[in-house]
Amino acid sequence: MGVHIKRSAIKRKLAFFAFLLSIALLNCLAAWSQAQHAAMTPVWVASWGASQQIPEPQNALSADDLTDATVRQVFHLSAGGSALRVHLSNAFGTEALHISSVHIGRPVSPATSGIDPASDRPLSFAGSPEAVIPPGAEVVSDSLDYAVTPLSDLAITFHLQSPPARETGHPGSRATSYYVHGDQVSAAALHEPKQVDHWYQVSEIDVQASAGAAAVVVLGDSITDGHGATTNGNDRWTDVLASRLQGSAISRNIGVSNQGIGGNHLLTDGLGPNALARFDRDVLAPTGVRWVIVFEGVNDLGGLARDGEVSAAQHVALVHRVIAAYQQIIVRAHAHGLRVFGATITPYVGSSYYHPGPLSEADRQAVNRWIRANGNFDAVIDFDSIVRDPQHPDQLLPAYDCGDHLHPSPAGYKAMGNAIPLSLFEHAN
Repeated sequence: MGVHIKRSAIKRKLAFFAFLLSIALLNCLAAWSQAQHAAMTPVWVASWGASQQIPEPQNALSADDLTDATVRQVFHLSAGGSALRVHLSNAFGTEALHISSVHIGRPVSPATSGIDPASDRPLSFAGSPEAVIPPGAEVVSDSLDYAVTPLSDLAITFHLQSPPARETGHPGSRATSYYVHGDQVSAAALHEPKQVDHWYQVSEIDVQASAGAAAVVVLGDSITDGHGATTNGNDRWTDVLASRLQGSAISRNIGVSNQGIGGNHLLTDGLGPNALARFDRDVLAPTGVRWVIVFEGVNDLGGLARDGEVSAAQHVALVHRVIAAYQQIIVRAHAHGLRVFGATITPYVGSSYYHPGPLSEADRQAVNRWIRANGNFDAVIDFDSIVRDPQHPDQLLPAYDCGDHLHPSPAGYKAMGNAIPLSLFEHAN
């Protein structure tokens, strides 16, 4: 009898263990199934982006220009995809902005307003052809099945019946935009358009790409924005990086979002809000962001003594504040799971804009030492070592100087883009 009871107890224990094993197996199968599904599900990623600001008076279009107006703009994508959506911005508008229609198409050439008429498609917003954007906000279009290839151009054309109460845009486009009166959003070519080298009211283009796709956001100033680059040439250092990423099978699902603003500062408002003030919108908000390159600070350093030398103590205090701003960016980015790469500040001795002296150069060296030090940024991109003149390390190499001794030339931008290790962006697909 006792043997029978022991056998029954053993059977019950074995049955219980078998039950637990089956539950564990089912959980493993469910997790594996979810992982397989995630590995096959397309994702949205930013393929193009630009920081928004209030255009300076000389860069804004007049109210007359934007009354019953069609605006056609050309944007150079990084990653490709099977579908897309467009972000329209009224970030600095003081009243709701009514955009009556928006179309996309493939441009014939950045040098003309023409598009391939067979490629013309209307966008919709919550099913409507028009968009009403509250002040301070942006809207994202409905998804549109529209295949785009990597490194291709996309034209976005919108019609305004009334001008914005205050424009939102990106003056440093290095790309030509076209505008006319009347509703010509679907025209193969705009009739006798005026043209301007600025962007307005468009902040991002997303593409639907394969699972594992992600974006790298670059937070920067005019050297990232592309001062000295070729208009309609797409030869900023960020463009070079995008091209290299697309040339590798392991990174071609990575988009690049250029969030550079000419004249931007880490600490104070200049051209556009300071870097910390625009961090949420320009770094955290872009779709699919996974990495951040921080390349800011030269305008803070150069501006300190631009109008006359200041005390050594003021130089020390500025270096401290610049480093503290980097620390804030790192902390905030890490809180959202982003990896942060610091780029060293490039030389600018000889610049007639900042005319830096020995103390300003010492500030740059002190900041760069902190950037290069282990344990601060997740990785370092040493642009300083790439573009400086070995014989005069406080100056740009003449072949890489656009002529103002502050901004690189297209050759300099190419060297910078080519120097970035693509291994920084490796991730599991």
